[in-house]
Amino acid sequence: MTFPKAAIGRRGALAVGGAALGGAALSTPAIAQGRFPSRAVRLIVPWPPGGASDAQLRSIAELSSRELGQPVVIENRAGAGGTLHAIHLAREARPDGYTVGQMHLSVIRRPFLVSQPQWDTTTDFTHIIGLTGWLFGMAVRADSPFQSLQDVLEYARANPGAVSYSTSGIATTNHLAMETLQEMTGVEFTHVPFRGATEGITAVLGGQVTMIADSATWAPHVEAGQMRALTVWTPERWHAFPNVPTLRELGYDIVVTSNYGISGPPRMDPGVVRVLHDAFKAALMHDDNARVRHNFNMPLVYLDTQQFHQFVLERAAYERELIGRLGIRMS
Repeated sequence: MTFPKAAIGRRGALAVGGAALGGAALSTPAIAQGRFPSRAVRLIVPWPPGGASDAQLRSIAELSSRELGQPVVIENRAGAGGTLHAIHLAREARPDGYTVGQMHLSVIRRPFLVSQPQWDTTTDFTHIIGLTGWLFGMAVRADSPFQSLQDVLEYARANPGAVSYSTSGIATTNHLAMETLQEMTGVEFTHVPFRGATEGITAVLGGQVTMIADSATWAPHVEAGQMRALTVWTPERWHAFPNVPTLRELGYDIVVTSNYGISGPPRMDPGVVRVLHDAFKAALMHDDNARVRHNFNMPLVYLDTQQFHQFVLERAAYERELIGRLGIRMS
């Protein structure tokens, strides 16, 4: 999830850019680079097989293996909301480049939700590359009286709390985005969290909830004529829904993609990081990976090593401030 500079300025948060690791991290190969890799690289996917992240990262693994000359092996290590692998990367794995894993917003966010954090994403990982994210948006049932987001906002402004929205859980990226939208517009919605987006779809179709604000689980229902998309949260209009405006177009400078990348243990050799970055980038830009992202409605959000490190630093600051202000705690 990213918020443009105009939105972040008033919230003290995210702007991707600037040098974080120093030019030497990318421009000065280490001696180890000539020897790396000499065996298989393990890429930990913190979700069960079969989902969008798993499919995209499996494609990255297969394609980058060709670049590296060694296998990149996927290890699914699901649990703890996609953060079970983080403690292994931060505390247990060797920083030799042979163990890396997905770095996503839940890993960045979790330390601010618990009373005893087990890692700090700004210091306990080596951030290698930013890859992609998801299509997010808002949708209502097809027979809803709300034809646009403006209709929703006008009704919610006149009837505080009467408009409800579903998400896939408390303190998820989409929940925090909706909190941001409420602050920007001065309206009050009622949040109805579920265990997953599919349950939220069922509630909207059943008339128990006004709308869904989530990743593109709603897309097939919009295409089938069962739901109506009000807005997408990508920087530009999404190719599958050319008639659906972005939040930016509607005057709310918010972009939400919940983008993720690949990181490794702390203190990895800069030369090894460069080798991995280049192989993963080549895989990301390959037509085969582009097809996977297209099929799963996943926008390209490439960030090089410096940019991805900076993104994590600034995202962590944003999460700390917002979660603290909202008073959200999981344990």
